[in-house]
Amino acid sequence: MVPPPPRKHVQKANFPSFFSALKTQTYHDPSSRTPGSHTIRTIAWNPNGHLIATGSADRTLRIWNPEKPQVKNSTDLKGHGGGIERVAWNPTKEAELASVSSDGTCRFWDVRNKACTAVVQLGGEGLTIAWAADGSVVMVGRKDETLIPITIHPTPTAGTPSPQPLQTNQTAFTHQTPPNTLLLTAGDGSTKILDYPSLAPLHSLHAHTSACFCLELSPTGRHLAVGGSDALISLWDTTEWVCKRTLAGMQGGVKQVAFSWDGSYIVGGSDEGTGLEIAHVESGEYVYTLPTTAPAPCVAWHPSRYWLAYSGDPMGLKIVGAAGGG
Repeated sequence: MVPPPPRKHVQKANFPSFFSALKTQTYHDPSSRTPGSHTIRTIAWNPNGHLIATGSADRTLRIWNPEKPQVKNSTDLKGHGGGIERVAWNPTKEAELASVSSDGTCRFWDVRNKACTAVVQLGGEGLTIAWAADGSVVMVGRKDETLIPITIHPTPTAGTPSPQPLQTNQTAFTHQTPPNTLLLTAGDGSTKILDYPSLAPLHSLHAHTSACFCLELSPTGRHLAVGGSDALISLWDTTEWVCKRTLAGMQGGVKQVAFSWDGSYIVGGSDEGTGLEIAHVESGEYVYTLPTTAPAPCVAWHPSRYWLAYSGDPMGLKIVGAAGGG
């Protein structure tokens, strides 16, 4: 599968006028019966950007076509018995999705026919999920700070659980194939770099003064972004693992960080305050503030466009750019 060619890069000086001209589309889910019942906990674009998945506290797992916002054009994947904590797409297959839930399972889906292709028992409540770049393995984190590797071929199979000594909030594989390094955020304010598959510690980044909640590698692999409960985003050079700059525009703990398709811009999501602050990675300057009516903890850039999806709005998922403009 070859993703579509990316759009033309937008320079920092032109970004505010470009992004402000984009129109926002809302994706309302009728499953939202009462206030708070349909809180979106996770969003993720598929590799070619033709689909976006949302997982919610009320067990709703829905696949949207960003160009068709009506719910009748979406796909509702049923099977989880608890809230959806995290979703992740197979980087090598545009229709294969994995989801983890508080029901203690990791489910694999073929979204083309709404089929659950495999269910892996986790032995505890699921919390995080990360898919290796070559699609060969998924790393799931449980709420009791235990990591469980799941090999995909020939069928998804759980490996030996690996308890972690610290609170573990998110994991991510580096871009190498086959996978050889795992990154994770810890409750003591550090980010750990582990060997894979042994999970032996290689290095520790003293990233924040309090718990690190989230992390993401830039598409180029040049930068690692780490978000913490101290309302800061730290940006790290992955060549020497040094902190290049710190972004302090958040109003509360950073629950998710996301790079644009070209790695030039970054945004953080929080469940405190309103507005999303978009920063230029190389300079560390904030270039645009996207107004929101409520806190937006989940954020995700389109894999080849400057479209930005975010959660938190009472009406449902919103995608800047999906309605045109720019």
